[in-house]
Amino acid sequence: MKALHRRTEELAILLVAALILAVLPLSLDPFRLNLVGKYMAFAFVAIGIVLTWGYSGVLSLGQGIFFGLGGYMMAMFLKLEASAPELPDFMVWSSVESLPVWWQPFHSLTLTLLLIVALPGLAAYLFSLAIFRKRVSGVYFAIVTLALAMTLTVLIVGQQGDTGGANGITDFRTLLGWDIVGDEGKLGLYFIEAGALVVAMLAALAIVRSRLGKILIAIRDREDRVRFSGYDTAHVKACIFCVAAVLSSIGGAFFTLQVGLISPGAIGVVASIEMVIYAAVGGRLSIPGAVVGALLIGFLKSYLSETFPEVWLYFLGAIFIAVVVIMPNGLAGVFGQIQARRAAGSAR
Repeated sequence: MKALHRRTEELAILLVAALILAVLPLSLDPFRLNLVGKYMAFAFVAIGIVLTWGYSGVLSLGQGIFFGLGGYMMAMFLKLEASAPELPDFMVWSSVESLPVWWQPFHSLTLTLLLIVALPGLAAYLFSLAIFRKRVSGVYFAIVTLALAMTLTVLIVGQQGDTGGANGITDFRTLLGWDIVGDEGKLGLYFIEAGALVVAMLAALAIVRSRLGKILIAIRDREDRVRFSGYDTAHVKACIFCVAAVLSSIGGAFFTLQVGLISPGAIGVVASIEMVIYAAVGGRLSIPGAVVGALLIGFLKSYLSETFPEVWLYFLGAIFIAVVVIMPNGLAGVFGQIQARRAAGSAR
């Protein structure tokens, strides 16, 4: 049964890779492909939620924090490039006389990329380690992360001169002189993002199949026994939470590149809860399922909002409820059941 599950997961990753690298680019126009690029940004977050919630039993309702950090850091670099040598426009409007010190590293793309990976990862590790050391888990950890997402949103909105406030950071068109607004630039960004997403899926699969993955499952099921066996469970959970934060930050950076803006709405409570729904719909124990869930929900949001502009949120809510009630293990769970029945039938 385990061998069947392993083959199914590998096949699913190959199918998802073929979908985003070949099928969609060949079948969609530039506008729709750009929308898919936006949905793929959330797929990075969904993969991280599979690692933390599905395999570790750690539910975070604040992944928008790290998504927003990555998005804002990329936007800061793009904004400085677009406005150089002047100050960004929203700083001028807010009567800021000089560039804040903490904006200075974002003159360099190399430092920006390094900070996109290092800063959210370090913050997530230190924060979660302190929480897990206190044996805080379950719904209490989810509430803490939710409160942090709300706090960060209020902080960003209140700092109009430094962060762009409620409007966020917008109005940039180039990356190192490369036009990222035109169709050719969008297509190039899409393939870079799709390739990075495939790498993220493979890396997550390697984690869950390693010894660390087995420890994570054991912690999820019986953390007290793992702790009594000599493992530092707080450190292990903090490490995997760090990995999920880095994935979320990378997704946020790609979101900024694809959409052309970042605002506090990408960090807030609603966005963070939606990110959990992506993993739930696809299957919280399936890495490719999380990607499919993010793409599917993104497509449904676009399609329903265009087709039923006044009531589309009700349709979307009904879909979420149906998935939770009918498919508690998501789409991947249904696919797994079908595979298991076929295997049982052939064995007879």
